[in-house]
Amino acid sequence: MPDSLRLVALDTEDLAIVSANLQDALVKVADMAYLPRSKRFALVAARFDWVAAAEGKNERCRTGLHFERVLKATCTGFDQNAKDTCLNLLSVVYAAKDPPAGDVTLTFSGGAAVRLDVECLEAQVHDMGPRWVAKTCPAHKLDDAAESPAG
Repeated sequence: MPDSLRLVALDTEDLAIVSANLQDALVKVADMAYLPRSKRFALVAARFDWVAAAEGKNERCRTGLHFERVLKATCTGFDQNAKDTCLNLLSVVYAAKDPPAGDVTLTFSGGAAVRLDVECLEAQVHDMGPRWVAKTCPAHKLDDAAESPAG
């Protein structure tokens, strides 16, 4: 696949690039898994291609994301048993606790999140399949407070 995305994140700057490329990816709850024995958290998403959108093409593709050296995964704001629930990924950030250990937080719309307790930051992203035309280009409504002038 000529337009295939492949990224590795080993620090916060790398992860910011991963996060930007995965913004508005759609993730089914069933397509996320924490594998404690292998210390891995993985998910498969329908990634919106923002680079293609800048060229006038609204496309999505199947993309895998996994984190290594994960000690614990905590989910909030969604039912882990509702496997067909689709979450919209907004950001992926890392916060150091006792470097190189820290927390990776995957924030989804609607207040949902996954927090990963990691020994160190080690993530990979890889497009896994053909692209398809997206029905719409994702858009985010600003908060009313942000839209109205102060005073």
